[in-house]
Amino acid sequence: MRRALALAENGLFTTTPNPRVGCVITQGESVVGEGWHERAGELHAEAIALSRAGEAARGATVYVNLEPCSHYGRTPPCAQALIDAKVARVVAALRDPDPQAARGGDALAAAGIRFEHGLLEAEARELNLGFLSRVQRGRPWVRLKVAATLDGRSALASGASQWITGPEARRDGHRWRARACALLTGIGTVTADDPRLTVREVETPRQPLRVIVDSRLEIPPEAQILRGAKVLIFAARAAPAPQNAEVVVLPNAHGKVDLPRMLEELARRGVNELHVEAGFRLNGSLVREGCVDEFLVYLNPSFLGDGAQGMLDLPAVGALEERLKLKLVSLGRLGEDLRILARPA
Repeated sequence: MRRALALAENGLFTTTPNPRVGCVITQGESVVGEGWHERAGELHAEAIALSRAGEAARGATVYVNLEPCSHYGRTPPCAQALIDAKVARVVAALRDPDPQAARGGDALAAAGIRFEHGLLEAEARELNLGFLSRVQRGRPWVRLKVAATLDGRSALASGASQWITGPEARRDGHRWRARACALLTGIGTVTADDPRLTVREVETPRQPLRVIVDSRLEIPPEAQILRGAKVLIFAARAAPAPQNAEVVVLPNAHGKVDLPRMLEELARRGVNELHVEAGFRLNGSLVREGCVDEFLVYLNPSFLGDGAQGMLDLPAVGALEERLKLKLVSLGRLGEDLRILARPA
């Protein structure tokens, strides 16, 4: 199963909106076939592994990190392919939460194939957090990235923030960008930093969808983010769309963009993982409205002082017990910077 998960990681940047899946077929202690799903519309991991195993798949054990599908989509059902190959046993890390998958494990069991699940389930969930979130909650997994100083400042008072962290941390941030389905920023960041919001520091076979929250559609027509692939803008009022942009109007009661509804719309468009790189105001709004699942924080050993912008625009709490508590997932060092991955406790 660890090998299946390692194979699935080959699709980290490419499978969206599909899950990342790897498959290993064994006879005794020998691997007779393996494969991984690369992108939507192409063969699934099980089909590739079966083609490589050939006749050796008969009576074999199959390890796959997600339950084989049993429905016709862009490709035939994997459960039926396993049945036709006459495998003896299928071990899945996760049951497929997608109702369209129609419980491939049940189809296997009905055909007399031993079906098991739950092996390395936690690791399998981590690999496909976005897919599981979109299918089960109807919204992407939202990762909020912040680069800050040790005193928690993410930008100058003017909003300028390039560059607080060093090159190693910036390169690592681009790796996280590359695995996301979409990148989100706000009009404040567009105005202050004029970002391209693309993956540049690492090789990638695709560029994620770029998304902007711009309630009043104030984006300058010369903004760099409007170049290249089409951009999706969420606004709170109707207005002509800027060139090379699609505008979706989703107002809330306060004349701002309805952020939870925005996440639902992104999920409807197949976004599994949403990577946020915005200013402290939009960051704070996302946190206040319960839209953030994970914090990716890079801390640089420096100080900017009280006049600089913080990481999140959040109201002060009256007691320590009221503070937003996080659970530390990982901690590492990149050059002179620290990287913290944490989730709401």
